[in-house]
Amino acid sequence: MGINPILRALVAALPLAAIALPALAEINDYEFQLTQSEFKQGDGVVITVKLIDKRSGKPVPDAVIFAKRIDMEPEGMATMAAPIEVLPAPEAGAYSFKTNLVMEGGWRLSLAAKVQGETGTLANKLVLKALP
Repeated sequence: MGINPILRALVAALPLAAIALPALAEINDYEFQLTQSEFKQGDGVVITVKLIDKRSGKPVPDAVIFAKRIDMEPEGMATMAAPIEVLPAPEAGAYSFKTNLVMEGGWRLSLAAKVQGETGTLANKLVLKALP
């Protein structure tokens, strides 16, 4: 007895259905990246990061950044924090912040965000350097 022709057609179409379905992303498929890692020490320093979809390498716009902090944890001084404010986005997928890098040395930028259409929270810690 042969295989039902309808069943045979469904089995043959399964690989095509898998190709047509979009890949489901997870929050770990995204990351913030510094656009530069060294800055001149001082007040009013602008730090820009890009939110990247690691699967495609493309920037991701419209994330909601709900937590931000900059401190000197890389120098062993996590309590040495500076004020940080969000600036208007310079381009889609880029996020800028203004802060005061009051001392030279290593600084840690901690960000937490919600990515549109994804569940969970993206949290990244980025290390940068303030130069004299």
